[in-house]
Amino acid sequence: MSLSIINTRAQFGVDAPKVTVETHISNGLPSLTMVGLPEMAVRESKERVRSALINSGFDFPTRRVTINLAPADIPKQGGRYDLAIAIGILVATGQLQSDAIQDYEFIGELALTGELRPVTGILPSAIACEKQNNTLFIATENSAEATLSNCENLFAATHLNEICQHITGQGQIAPIHFDRLDIPDSLLPDLDEVKGQAQARRALEVAAAGRHNLLFYGPPGTGKSMLAARLPSILPSLSNDEAVEVASVYSLTGTAREAKKLFSAPFRAPHHTASSVALVGGGSHPSPGEISLAHHGVLFLDELPEYGRAVLEVLREPIESGEIRISRANATINFPARFQLLAIS
Repeated sequence: MSLSIINTRAQFGVDAPKVTVETHISNGLPSLTMVGLPEMAVRESKERVRSALINSGFDFPTRRVTINLAPADIPKQGGRYDLAIAIGILVATGQLQSDAIQDYEFIGELALTGELRPVTGILPSAIACEKQNNTLFIATENSAEATLSNCENLFAATHLNEICQHITGQGQIAPIHFDRLDIPDSLLPDLDEVKGQAQARRALEVAAAGRHNLLFYGPPGTGKSMLAARLPSILPSLSNDEAVEVASVYSLTGTAREAKKLFSAPFRAPHHTASSVALVGGGSHPSPGEISLAHHGVLFLDELPEYGRAVLEVLREPIESGEIRISRANATINFPARFQLLAIS
């Protein structure tokens, strides 16, 4: 077959739209052309894929190779498409054959040796793959994070050859699963450690029970920051769905949540010199800010008057709507932002 279609996923905020890697091998001078709105890191993947295939014992076609990443209106970024491109070339050249390839999805960056490297945003991709009831192949370093999706057909490998052998039946990769348990975090500052401060403790308990916002006001040295840091210790543990939502946001930043903190409400305390972009998120490749990282948790603003007015103004819309919308080109990226505001003046 000189044409192959391989499934993968893009990273688009907390969404992971499906992307098909269409590979066509035709006669002509040896070349590799990639279309479908690929950014620089994606265009560079052709050199990584070429070396990875050769060093893994496969042949790279000395013909004209055309790769289309569809749909073309979704920006493609990062090295997450390397594995899908490599599999597409192997299927198009007849070096890899499988009847179930249309039910597989591949996400991972390739080293020049053919080893698989982790990528960011793997959890939203695994969740989307589970909804489609497809089989997902990823790098081993992403396995702990991806298992939170409860994907039934999830396979992790360290090398391209392992995946190829599994597809052809020459080898076997065991599916990975994760038994999600509520692991208490004993390192959290505990409100039980506070003696006295009955009025302030009562305010924290009411705020925690009703998920209310709270402002502490008073002279320096009265224990306001000490009390605020202990609010997460009396918040209820996150539900399974809430824990996955929070972990999905952290996945976009490349920092997976630790197992012991997985079901604990996040606590974010940005410095008063933080900009409005740091709180809201954004950038050329939009990433979540401190507000979204406090999703289902607490956003703590110490020394509230020290924050710039523009920084405080950006809090209004997330508090009202529970999400942040970042417009980019012809698309809008949404980040969740349901948080509890705790401030000290």
